Amino acid sequence: MRIWVARPEPGATRTGQRLSALGHDPLVAPVLQIRPTGAALPEGRFAGLLLTSANGVAALTEADRIRFASLPTFVVGGRTAALARRADLTDVREAGGDAVRLAALVRASLPAGSALLHVAGAEGKAEPARSLRAAGYAVTPLVAYAAEAVPVLPPTVATALGTEPPTLDAVLHYSRRSTATALRLAGDADRSGAFGALKHYCLSDDVAAPLVEAGLRPYVVAARPDEEALLAGLMAGT
Repeated sequence: MRIWVARPEPGATRTGQRLSALGHDPLVAPVLQIRPTGAALPEGRFAGLLLTSANGVAALTEADRIRFASLPTFVVGGRTAALARRADLTDVREAGGDAVRLAALVRASLPAGSALLHVAGAEGKAEPARSLRAAGYAVTPLVAYAAEAVPVLPPTVATALGTEPPTLDAVLHYSRRSTATALRLAGDADRSGAFGALKHYCLSDDVAAPLVEAGLRPYVVAARPDEEALLAGLMAGT
């Protein structure tokens, strides 16, 4: 299948390579671009570091990595964990792909009242900070990066959806915002019908929500919110 990878870089290219290895034809065309905010990490003492995205690791400066090298670093998934270790963060604790589990991991590791620094994006979700604050933890957020929507549907995608029949078969959705952005850009480009006819593979129910709200049915929702499960669903659903 020819599959559109709409997620931001650097993950988009990596996913495209995995699709090629599985025998598919990837069309790598992100609808979001990650931009660092340049915000400096706050001073003070922290008992733990929260990283809920690989982009959070990328936002750390060399000085930040030295400062937090031995601090317990709590991450959502395996990819972020691997990048954190590569960045010389030595005490990395992985939650298995879920922010609620991440909050539970922190509660099992550090006493209530501990101060935590959460390096996050501008469009970050409520979890795990909400659960941790409710449990008595002091969570300081730092908006280190932001996802900016591209202004128009990528030309390669517009062309693929505009042929008769379309030369695109499916799309992988990795975040709720990228799903909503792809849906909006397709409408702006008068490609709503062709976009809706694609097989939509979604990382989670939350990621699929914009499609459902628009009356579209996801083709596959991953059994777990990680790429391994998403690609397993892709192979099972082709």
